[in-house]
Amino acid sequence: MLDKILLFPYIAVLKIRHLMYDKGFILKSVTPEVPTICLGNVTAGGTGKTPHTELLLDLLQKSDEWAYRNVAVLSRGYKRKSKKFQQVSMDGSANFYGDEPLQIKKKFPAVTVAVDKDRVEGCHFLAHPDDLDRAKGGRKCLNRDFPTADVIVLDDAFQYRKLKATYNIILVDYNRPVTKDRMLPFGRLRDLPSRMRAADSIFITKCPQYMEDEEKAAFLTLLGYKDFDSETCTAVNSKGGVQKVFFTCINYQPMKPVYNEGNPRYIYSKKLVLFTGIAKDLPLRQYLSGSYKIVKRFTFGDHHKYTRSDIRSIMAASTANPTAAIATTEKDAQRLLDCPDVPARIRERIFEVPISVKFLTEHEELVFTSTLLGELRSEATMNK
Repeated sequence: MLDKILLFPYIAVLKIRHLMYDKGFILKSVTPEVPTICLGNVTAGGTGKTPHTELLLDLLQKSDEWAYRNVAVLSRGYKRKSKKFQQVSMDGSANFYGDEPLQIKKKFPAVTVAVDKDRVEGCHFLAHPDDLDRAKGGRKCLNRDFPTADVIVLDDAFQYRKLKATYNIILVDYNRPVTKDRMLPFGRLRDLPSRMRAADSIFITKCPQYMEDEEKAAFLTLLGYKDFDSETCTAVNSKGGVQKVFFTCINYQPMKPVYNEGNPRYIYSKKLVLFTGIAKDLPLRQYLSGSYKIVKRFTFGDHHKYTRSDIRSIMAASTANPTAAIATTEKDAQRLLDCPDVPARIRERIFEVPISVKFLTEHEELVFTSTLLGELRSEATMNK
């Protein structure tokens, strides 16, 4: 009750802001010149935006319509040192671009990945690369050689109301229903749960590998949705609107070395030293615990920049467990590579755990892909 009283002014401002954008009164949204797909959430981290961005890129590259088109990703580049618009380079650093954009670029080298706090400006530059030389916001861009984007995937831009995307996707963690959560700082919500109704599709993420339709319907009931139809992948929200709903799960892949010196023999150890700097590491721990005994665990804040002191602590744990492998996440690996204090004697033992996401059923993937491509096709036709 106390949190509702204290947060009343903040919630009121949020509601007024959204209403003004919805009505176009004083606050107005800009529609980019090329089709855009927005991925976002109403919580502060932990829903899996980066692997779902990678899922979208994979689906686009596999489609006949977009396989040979110019696909781009635009991210804010959280905690990066660079300013304004930058195109991410394969040989760049997480410190300069941000860990998530760099990870995406390394996985999808053919995709243009850019960072810009101003998403409207960023979309304009991706659609008009030649304007980088003329506009103030493009003068600091170090790498200006990229093709004109045909479609842009917006990573974490749902709260950026200045921009109106072609297709909006909201991610909801299966393990933390937003209707059971509270606003920051008392909970993890950074936006109103009712904003889910503004999405074209809702992705329920981090689900169990297998779910019956009854289980899916029961979870959606917690979110205020009813009449789930597994054939059309739709459900009815509290205002009577019909929305697409899809369920995804994490797909962990075999560990791989972070450094060139990596020695695969440590993968077969039964012991593990684990360090993570992400919002939630529980799913990763549960996965690794199936094959390893985690003898020491270090947890840091999301997007944590590793220091000499951190490396010393990890080294001490590895010395105490000389046969143990040292594991971390893909995101952490990007930041670790920026740290010059990792000694050669433990580099051979450090591995990252690649992650991807997948739909629970092939039918869901087919329905989503068909829906998304249809929206992009329609938008591209209108922009001609």
